[in-house]
Amino acid sequence: MKKVLIITYYWPPAGGPGVQRWLKFVKYLKDFDVEPVVYIPENPSYPIIDKKLVDQLPEVKVLKNKIFEPYKFAEIFSKKDTETISSGIIEEDKKQTFIQKSLLFIRGNFFIPDARKFWINPSVQFLSKELNKDNYDAIITTGPPHSLHVIGLKLKEKFGIRWIADFRDPWTQIGYHEKLKLTGKSRKKHETLELEVLNKADDLIVTSYTTQKEFQSKSSKPVHVITNGFDIEMNDEEVKNGKFQLAHVGSLLSGRNPQNLWKAISELIQENEDFRNKFELLLAGRISDAVLESINEHRMNKYLQNLGYVSHDKAVNIQREASVLLLLEIDSEETKGIIPGKLFEYLAAKRPIIAVGPENWDVSRIVEETNSGKVFNYTEKDRLKSYILECFEGANNQLNLSAIKKYHRKNLTKKLAKLIHD
Repeated sequence: MKKVLIITYYWPPAGGPGVQRWLKFVKYLKDFDVEPVVYIPENPSYPIIDKKLVDQLPEVKVLKNKIFEPYKFAEIFSKKDTETISSGIIEEDKKQTFIQKSLLFIRGNFFIPDARKFWINPSVQFLSKELNKDNYDAIITTGPPHSLHVIGLKLKEKFGIRWIADFRDPWTQIGYHEKLKLTGKSRKKHETLELEVLNKADDLIVTSYTTQKEFQSKSSKPVHVITNGFDIEMNDEEVKNGKFQLAHVGSLLSGRNPQNLWKAISELIQENEDFRNKFELLLAGRISDAVLESINEHRMNKYLQNLGYVSHDKAVNIQREASVLLLLEIDSEETKGIIPGKLFEYLAAKRPIIAVGPENWDVSRIVEETNSGKVFNYTEKDRLKSYILECFEGANNQLNLSAIKKYHRKNLTKKLAKLIHD
């Protein structure tokens, strides 16, 4: 049996998609002859808490060490602005408060690669003792926060141990990187550190095909795609509530504001009485004020249920009970490689998916492969309107169930375990 040390920041009771990936890998690794040991912060500052995930923790050895969190000090100036930025919700420049702009400048230029940089040296000292005491076949770091890859870099240099770096999101090519108000010097530091990690890790794991191509252009090391996935039973229930409910689960930033979708729905409400009587828009997650303003401008407030953040269990139930599931991504070159984790639970829900995002979005490949819905760009309205009406009138996709099943977390863990054993 191989023994691996997994270094992660997000772990239950942290909520949100970031925690799901390695929680599920750890759950299944022993089935494939890999013993995981997990290293996490003892006193983290998680922007989202989901205590129900604690019930899903597998029996595994967990190592903890204290972390200094600058965000806790930033809360002295504005708790709301600090929570907004630490949770990844970065508004357009013109909508940012002075405090948000200041925090972003400090975050981007003084905390490189990120605000968890103060955990690097204490973690190297702590884990050096663990690696001297016990035999490990490999270490795995997962980011963001990308500070954890710097921990892996230092342990690799010190021990020569095999190191696998897992990137749940890109580094310098992530969509919000340009919003950090970086100076030229700071930008160069980020790029240099990223290249060092990419070229000194033994293997790189990414979650999308676009990021794979990007990293292959920067490094000669093997770059493996292991997407996110689902770990729930596939849904076989029909919609029972008599409503036509379009649901989005997850944060909605101002950059993910699909104006043409709102226009298409507004027109259907005006033109089709049956649609008007049955339509509901359900949003579950942190929602940007700009998105809510757009919904109001299109006179859709009376059809809106805005639930705010919900637990993972509640999110799964919403997906299963909805008529159609909405997936949105920012329309930019930097985001075409982002495959939201919720896509895979949408697949398990077996509901039609309406995805709106950038041209050549990696999501298109998976939606087409599984025949689970349709993907649109931000300029389309009439095609969107036609597909919504098709879904309302009961048109069903013939899902490719075998393609969907390969995204179950256990099947993805098998792929990871093979990489560890190789």
